[in-house]
Amino acid sequence: MKFIDGHNDTVIKMKENGVNCFLRGDRSAHLDLPRAMNAGFSGGFFAIYTPDRSDFPQLEDYQTQEGYQLPLSEPCDHHYAYQYTDYMLNLLKQAERNSQGALKFVSNKEELLKYVNEDTMAGILHIEGAESIDPDFKALYDYFDKGVRSLGPVWSRPNIFGEGVPYHFPSSPDTGPGLTKKGKQLVKECNKLGIMLDLSHINERGFWDLASITNAPLVATHSNVHTLCPISRNLTDQQIDAIGESNGVIGVTYSLNMLRKDGIIDANASMTEITKHIHYIAERIGIEHVALGSDFDGTTIPKTVEDVRGVPGLMDHLQREGLTQRELKKVSMDNWLRVLEDTWKA
Repeated sequence: MKFIDGHNDTVIKMKENGVNCFLRGDRSAHLDLPRAMNAGFSGGFFAIYTPDRSDFPQLEDYQTQEGYQLPLSEPCDHHYAYQYTDYMLNLLKQAERNSQGALKFVSNKEELLKYVNEDTMAGILHIEGAESIDPDFKALYDYFDKGVRSLGPVWSRPNIFGEGVPYHFPSSPDTGPGLTKKGKQLVKECNKLGIMLDLSHINERGFWDLASITNAPLVATHSNVHTLCPISRNLTDQQIDAIGESNGVIGVTYSLNMLRKDGIIDANASMTEITKHIHYIAERIGIEHVALGSDFDGTTIPKTVEDVRGVPGLMDHLQREGLTQRELKKVSMDNWLRVLEDTWKA
């Protein structure tokens, strides 16, 4: 069964190992072109995230018997983020040029539908954290012209648009202030252009600020259920309800730290630890509002999935748990197609 995936950080592996490794096969990555095509990966959001210049806090340094409280990362310099984002965009475009037509980055719904129904991988350019966007939004329009059609206003750090949610367990996502005035303007500019907004790393106040402004469906590309795993990165029932009411979608992530109720990060976690989040969302707001959002190459995932080749097994697991072929098709592809069609402008 073909599928669209809501989030990967595979361009980091392209930077480390070269574009040709992605095209020919890179077993150090969760995702490369040959394995993805064989697994049915017909489309996905390729994220560009600007890393911290200093080391990201390590979980073990903050672990206690009660959980962990990783601090927010420091703000990222705009000029550094702009240069880094431009470099990574060029890497992805190089991969497209060298793929002999096997990878195409799409910028409208017609292209998306065309390629997902062919033996071509439809890539969607996504920027994770808007540090590279200036207060006048010139860079936003530049990125739009280059094909970017999805944006997360924040990663897990503050910027001029708002504040990301830190990695705290157990914790609610209500961890800081909401969108700034510029952040609210950013939402309106993205609505105007038809750029999808991703809520996955935003804190709760920022979530509700964005929800009150946007005219597009609410989307979290790689988030799970807070009731089932009370990490600050996961979505409360009220947030899940709001996404359903907006006709939006949640891409369930396979990230180990976002799966278990007890917060234990277990590499041997079963596929049920992932699918229970899919079932919870489907039962609460409908099967039309849940999809896949792996976070390949951006996190640690269960050995039972291992890499992109494990996704067909995950779909088989869902079928054994009772999902029909029609429901599986919604989760694997149709829900992403609907949301993007409702968000992207003609």
